[in-house]
Amino acid sequence: MRTSRTSVVLPIPVRRALSKLGRDIRDARLRRRIPVAVAAERASISRMTLHKVEKGDPGVGLGIYATVLFVLGLAERLSDLADVRHDATGLQLEEEQLPQRIRTPRRRSGKKKAGEGA
Repeated sequence: MRTSRTSVVLPIPVRRALSKLGRDIRDARLRRRIPVAVAAERASISRMTLHKVEKGDPGVGLGIYATVLFVLGLAERLSDLADVRHDATGLQLEEEQLPQRIRTPRRRSGKKKAGEGA
């Protein structure tokens, strides 16, 4: 028996975030006074798929969400989702890995410094 993508159990925070994203996309479309049919046509998707996006359906591909955001003029913020500058946990972990001190490399005994006698 096949399992559909939408039947996968999602963590509650993920479901809430997708629902909020869908509501925000719907609100942005309404503020721009773009009818469902026009928005769907511009995104090259069906009206039903746009409806799923606006409901925050996890079965809809990320590319579809990105295209709808593009149609609404909001795609530029998509690249900031996982930007390393906003990754507080990653930056903290990276900082913990920094060396305590940095040593200069030792010179080999056979080599002379520049400017020393011949």
